[in-house]
This record gives sequence, structure tokens and C-alpha cells, in this order.
Amino acid sequence: MAVELMVNGSRRRLEAPEDTPLLWALRDDLGLTGTKFGCGRALCGACTVRVEGVATRSCQTPIGGVQGKAIATIEGLRESHPALVEAWVANNVPQCGYCQAGQLMSAAALLDGNPTPTDADIDAAMSGNICRCGTYGRIRAAIKQVAEGAA
Repeated sequence: MAVELMVNGSRRRLEAPEDTPLLWALRDDLGLTGTKFGCGRALCGACTVRVEGVATRSCQTPIGGVQGKAIATIEGLRESHPALVEAWVANNVPQCGYCQAGQLMSAAALLDGNPTPTDADIDAAMSGNICRCGTYGRIRAAIKQVAEGAA
């Protein structure tokens, strides 16, 4: 079945069943491999993308449910949120890097909805993203750096 998705501002068409997880459509069909497979159960956050600005676990989101909606992936983040990417680097957030795409997408969704989040807001928004390297303090610092620049 033909499915049309709006990804990073571009209309993309692919042939796949409507119940195909968005993660696999992005990676396998559209070649956008920045979004990672982690647990496959929407628990770790590695697969997080933004759908209509909302942090969404792509491993459990069927493509049929996101047709016509704006989907943003890590590949478009430097253009849409350059200050966040710069703060991430400046605060040395990445360690192994596996969770970073999901972490960044959740952070972007948070800042879009709340440009000046408190520590509690950051903790709540980022709580579903697991970082095995434990860079949570650096993640918070990067988000706060962007928020302070926006204030």
C-alpha cells in the first residue's frame, strides 16, 4: 500500500503496510538512519521522533497513524534547532551516543512547548529517555543553556 509521509518538511512516499512501525519506515524505506532501535517496546526512548511537535516513540507508532502529520527526525534538527545542537556539543553530552537522537528529539519537543523549563520540567520531559552512560546532568545543562539563551 502507498503511504505518504511529511518528514522534515518533505513529502515522502513509500510502499508499506499501514501497520509498519514508523521507525522501520524511516530507517529502511527512507534511509533516515539517525533514529535508533533500542528496546522495540517504546520504553527506552532511542527511537524518539517528533510528530506534530510531540515526542513520539517511532518503534510503536504505525505509519498509517501519522499520514499527513509533520514528522521531524534527528536529520532535520540542526536546521530546526541549531542552538540545541550547539549546546549539546558545548556541554559534552554524548558519550557512546546511542541514545542521543532520542534525547535530542525529546529536548526539542520540551523546548518547543516550554522555552524556559525548570529542572522539574526537564526531568519530567526527559524521564522516558534512558542514557546508559548517565549523562543526565549534562543533558539538563544543555537544555538550560538553550532556555537561558531564549529568555
